[in-house]
Amino acid sequence: MQYRKDKYGNDISILGYGCMRFGRKGASIDIDKATSEIKAAYDAGVNYYDTAYIYPGSEAAIGEIFSRLDIRDKIHIATKLPHYLVKKAGTIDKMFNEELKRLKTDYIDFYLMHMINDVKSWERMKGFGVDKWIEERKAEGSIRQIGFSYHGDAENFCELIDAYDWDFAMIQYNYMDENTQAGRKGLEYAASKGIPIVIMEPLRGGKLVNNLPKEAKDLFDNHPAGLSPAQWAFKWLWNQPQVMCVLSGMNSMEMVEENVTTANDSVVGMFGEEENQFLRDVSTAINAKLKVGCTGCGYCMPCPKGVDIPACFHAYNMKYAEGFISGMRHYMQSTTFRKTPTIASNCIGCGACEKHCPQAIPIRDELKNVQKSLEGPIYTIASKVVKTVMKY
Repeated sequence: MQYRKDKYGNDISILGYGCMRFGRKGASIDIDKATSEIKAAYDAGVNYYDTAYIYPGSEAAIGEIFSRLDIRDKIHIATKLPHYLVKKAGTIDKMFNEELKRLKTDYIDFYLMHMINDVKSWERMKGFGVDKWIEERKAEGSIRQIGFSYHGDAENFCELIDAYDWDFAMIQYNYMDENTQAGRKGLEYAASKGIPIVIMEPLRGGKLVNNLPKEAKDLFDNHPAGLSPAQWAFKWLWNQPQVMCVLSGMNSMEMVEENVTTANDSVVGMFGEEENQFLRDVSTAINAKLKVGCTGCGYCMPCPKGVDIPACFHAYNMKYAEGFISGMRHYMQSTTFRKTPTIASNCIGCGACEKHCPQAIPIRDELKNVQKSLEGPIYTIASKVVKTVMKY
């Protein structure tokens, strides 16, 4: 296994175990199966395991698994506080103590504010005293490192990086999202500040393996390297020195074995221009099915009414490339789960964005299409639930 350093010089396996997608027996996690898979990963050198308060049954499952295997002091647990469920200061301690109980531990190695997408959300948590709470937990040793997970644009990500003395952060990043969400810009900015980055969604929830168009599949099949689509995606990430750890939601022994093999063979600098161009060709083949030719460059931003134009178009494209659920999920995460929504319907048609778009996209017309496509009855109901839960 290859390792990279965290902020304090600890060795972190470049392959992390995402514990959201364990196999199940009916409605329950198949503990025996998951134990075998985690043991195989641990024996191969994987030492970073990621879960969250809201992943059904996950924290309790890995607490049981690590207890069975007796490896708690040999691995790093990452879990998350759902800030959007916090309504008063006391809730923070209540949730954290519940997580410790589920995980059968008295400390969390990597603790994240779950899905904080702008500074306003962080300021809201500071209003509950979370910054002082973090200092107290770190002083007593129940939290070793503090970070946040993020679904949003690069500008807000960089602002969040500067908003607190974080130890690490987690972003969605893959060869299709190089210039969307936090993207390469956010990754490199965090690195310039000495903040290690954990990667989630390296395969977009499996979409870069299972939902590829024929043209992209043919490119992979015909390449002489003989790598699977998943191996290409992981190697593209591990080629970048700013990436500390890449999560994979492994739920089969075959996935564990292939990912471990890929990690063992992956080093910074293994990709040159030929390999990077190949993945650009794959991206072009995938993007051919997209509705809007937005590259996510951000020249159209900032919108005077706060519309996150690249995120809107990215979600709109995802709907047609990967399905309605993927598109809607991304739209909610990147435009609605925040203090001030950055949705397409905020557009007033001023046209300031179109003056700067290098792709000459009719942005105002396309935002109307986004609104029509993604802000229908389902969105209306879901956004009301979000506002009720988050009290925004």
